[in-house]
Amino acid sequence: MSKAKLVLGKKAPDFTADSTAGSWRLKDAAGKHVVLYFYPRDNTSGCTKEGEAFRDHYPAFKKAGAIVVGVSPDTVASHEKFKAKFRFPFELLADPEQELCNLYDVIKEKSMYGKKYMGVERSTFLIDSAGVLRAEWRKVKVPDHAEEVLAAVKAL
Repeated sequence: MSKAKLVLGKKAPDFTADSTAGSWRLKDAAGKHVVLYFYPRDNTSGCTKEGEAFRDHYPAFKKAGAIVVGVSPDTVASHEKFKAKFRFPFELLADPEQELCNLYDVIKEKSMYGKKYMGVERSTFLIDSAGVLRAEWRKVKVPDHAEEVLAAVKAL
């Protein structure tokens, strides 16, 4: 995957990734708004809370013409367990090689217990039904995030 430049108001780069529903391609979502959210890891507290918030608001996203898609470096097998355990009604994309994470520039230096490492910075992107990047949220804090994204979808 080549490194495309993400620019608000411009077409989002197309991609294909393995998901909990087989191969998933951004282009195949044409005609629907796409909420693409990146999270660090399956079955961790913040990532679970974020997924649950998108799950709980999913009917409203659907009504507004949007689909929600989660992305992390975990495997499809891990995603399938995570999705089933928390009854997520949306697909999770596996990005173990971090190609998608790099495409959307969400791999950042992080720090835990004083140790620095590279990891996924919680980020969300809103792509409209024509494939244009309309909004991005970086360094996401989970509380109220799904509501904020839903409001942006409804404003499209």
